Amino acid sequence: MSYDFVSGERRPVEVLVFEMDPAVVEEFLRVDHEVWTLGEATLEGHDRIPFVSKEAWLDDTKPGLVTLIFVWESLDEWLRVGEPPIQQRLQAEFDAKFPHPVRLVSAPHEDSRFGIHRVSRFERK
Repeated sequence: MSYDFVSGERRPVEVLVFEMDPAVVEEFLRVDHEVWTLGEATLEGHDRIPFVSKEAWLDDTKPGLVTLIFVWESLDEWLRVGEPPIQQRLQAEFDAKFPHPVRLVSAPHEDSRFGIHRVSRFERK
């Protein structure tokens, strides 16, 4: 079996937990990818995608709960993408394409003042 192990990283991690009607989760995931993931990945003036990865997690015991996990290239890249004009434009586009109620339940990275970070990863090749 082959694997990669990387340690000594310090990659900022963003965690967002949303709650919505379970019937619209698949639509949320599709629109989130189309607007937020691709919108932040292809920002004008960026020479590369500013985040290393983005994952969407679902919990079968809590239908309608969606957790999004970003691993950012750096805090500077994350803050650049987080500038209000960029976020407002993407939020307006998302709201136009996803007309259902959605509530941000938790953003642990905010509670820790951006202190959550990835220090290592172990992955199967």
